[in-house]
Amino acid sequence: MRNFLRLLRYGLPYTLQLLAGVVLLAAVGLLDNFRVLLFQPIFDKVLAPNAPPGPILVGIPRFHLQFDLRMVVPHFLHNAWTVVAFALILSTILKGICDYLGTYLVNYAGFGTITDLRNHLYETTLRRSSSFFHKHPTGTILSTLINDVDRVQNAVSSVIGQFLQQLFTFLVGLALVIYMGGQLSWALLLFVPVVITSARKIGREVRHRTRTGQDKLAEIQNILHETVTGNRIVKAFNTELWEILRFKKAATRLFRANLRSVRIQSISSPLMDSIGAIAIAIFLFIGRNEIMHGHMTIGIFAAFIILLFKLYDPIRRFAYFYNSFQQAMGASSSIFEFFDSEDDVKERHHAVTLKHFERGIRFEDVGFSYSSEEGEHQILHNVDLEVRAGEVLALVGPSGAGKSTLVNLIPRFYDVTSGRILIDGHDLRDLTLSSLRRQVAQVTQETILFNDTVHDNIAYGQPETKRSLVEEAARNALAHDFILRMPQGYDTVIGEKGFRLSGGEKQRMAIARALLKNAPILILDEATSALDAESEALVQAALANLMRDRTVLVIAHRLSTVRRANRIAVLEGGRITAVGPHEELLETSPTYKRLYQLQFMDSSEPVLAAGKEE
Repeated sequence: MRNFLRLLRYGLPYTLQLLAGVVLLAAVGLLDNFRVLLFQPIFDKVLAPNAPPGPILVGIPRFHLQFDLRMVVPHFLHNAWTVVAFALILSTILKGICDYLGTYLVNYAGFGTITDLRNHLYETTLRRSSSFFHKHPTGTILSTLINDVDRVQNAVSSVIGQFLQQLFTFLVGLALVIYMGGQLSWALLLFVPVVITSARKIGREVRHRTRTGQDKLAEIQNILHETVTGNRIVKAFNTELWEILRFKKAATRLFRANLRSVRIQSISSPLMDSIGAIAIAIFLFIGRNEIMHGHMTIGIFAAFIILLFKLYDPIRRFAYFYNSFQQAMGASSSIFEFFDSEDDVKERHHAVTLKHFERGIRFEDVGFSYSSEEGEHQILHNVDLEVRAGEVLALVGPSGAGKSTLVNLIPRFYDVTSGRILIDGHDLRDLTLSSLRRQVAQVTQETILFNDTVHDNIAYGQPETKRSLVEEAARNALAHDFILRMPQGYDTVIGEKGFRLSGGEKQRMAIARALLKNAPILILDEATSALDAESEALVQAALANLMRDRTVLVIAHRLSTVRRANRIAVLEGGRITAVGPHEELLETSPTYKRLYQLQFMDSSEPVLAAGKEE
């Protein structure tokens, strides 16, 4: 119920449309049952050859609630057939108009509610810290954003219009059945507990099965995402058969979960059919006695029994509506789990806006750890480091030393678990996230490009940038020439992850994007992938242009980068063990000397000579 109330809050902006739709659908229920009441004069007047002339009454004679149809039809229509035919056609046309407008308005409110929910969910997901995406696989996130929202949409937009129409038809019909049938209609109460109890039990089970099915679907989407994005690895290791079998097993689990859900849902309709058939059979038997004793006319009983038949259809559909509602509630639980999950990185109230970066970055006794099912994992320990404005600081160390974690703390992709990081004397946690990240540009080891044009990839986040500035950034990144050779130049769509580009071209595109952002702080994680000599030279020249007049933290993998740095920090096991220029570290840091020999020196250089100096 809590999730249902939370969903309703998204519908508040559409209250006017919803109320208008509800009123119109209530009119549909009223007019639908009014047409059934016309069977009373049809049997008692139109089809009775000996019926005396006089008023053509419709209503409930038991309570003297009747009116003459001749009052609502033109005066020149005077015989029973024309009066009833006119009333039937007019009520049908009015019902159709109200049905169309009411269904449209209710669906407008429903789709609007779901659109706002989907937008809010996407916005919430996109603003989460990096740890959120580590905890939730991509397939699970996609399943929640698409499949779970689709389940809720089906209930809120598509089903709600049908439900309201059937509800008002049922309520008006039930009132008429009770008034027309008198004591006869009270026998309906015998069936109410059976219907309610069975619907509740089935609905609870449907809700549980829906959640299970959505989880299995998320598992399939995880496999799809991994194998489609990593298709080259799958082919390279010849594991197509293994992945196909893994997918088939997941599909079978989804198949079984869906079958269990269908088994439960399929009980509803035949159960309601059986209950309805028993009820109608009983009323036919009792109604015959009522007519024989003169308590009812054939016309009144005909209207009564037809109304009873019409009650049966909404009751049968209510089981479907209830199941859809329970499916939506099952899906919404995953949606609101995303909303309710605590974010590790939060912006404080009254956070300070960092207008300009001027002095430097300081790490003070910084520690970082993360939790997993295996327990707490400490990545960084007591890091003390200062990076002065305009300085190039290279980070080197063995794999897993914490280099990437250290630089990712600066734009607050994660928050420190101990100590603090200062920019121009401000604790990062006291700054607004937007102003902090405006000061930082990042070129990652994995080049991230979007399935968009070259221009829009370079101008990412700055759509109003002039074309001339985009081209200037591309020239400085030494990308302008190869872009012009593309079919549509800067308007060429480069494909998903830029698959139409070579490795060197991708890197230069990313460098152009960072140049255009023109942030004073640059975080550079050099790509370890090997390039041909020409591409390597172009990328290095582009990087030199990018690093000029900026404060740079670079995770270095190339000798040229190490020598370009003002200082080098050596990380081992999450700790900084040495800081200094290249020549000094070769003398004072055995770890740096070993890394220099293994990573940075060419095989033709005199490694042994360096080794004898230890």
